[in-house]
Amino acid sequence: MALYEHVFLARQDLSQQQVDELVERFKGIVTEGGGSIGRVENWGLKSLTYRIKKNRKAYYTLMDLTCPPAALDEMERQMGLSEDVLRFLTIKVDKHEDGVSAMMQKREERSDRGGFGDRGPRSFGDRDRGDRGDRGDRGDRGPRPQRSVEGSAE
Repeated sequence: MALYEHVFLARQDLSQQQVDELVERFKGIVTEGGGSIGRVENWGLKSLTYRIKKNRKAYYTLMDLTCPPAALDEMERQMGLSEDVLRFLTIKVDKHEDGVSAMMQKREERSDRGGFGDRGPRSFGDRDRGDRGDRGDRGDRGPRPQRSVEGSAE
């Protein structure tokens, strides 16, 4: 059977108990299809980057699935029909991660893994600007001509 990581977003006006009921319903669909559920992480109510179906926030839930593709298709079909699910994403993985996901780790623990903070000084490109600075090459234009103001005596 294939291994999947599945994340879905539930509406913000649901209670945590209703979100748990949704998870149980989707677990039932997968187990009926011959699959099993690994870890389930509730990431809680988080702000969305942009509105989805007039919602500014959503409950995020991650599930590790081990199931045949037919069971996954049925679960995704049911999620598409449910008005409580805003979005979902399923990714096929080679193996499930051990421990908690990156979303559940504290910020200090995530920085220990390495990432953006350990790259050193930023480089703003590899091209040679010479002595031009930020202005770029001005070419052989010479000095700018003086503008004449209308109505002035010259």
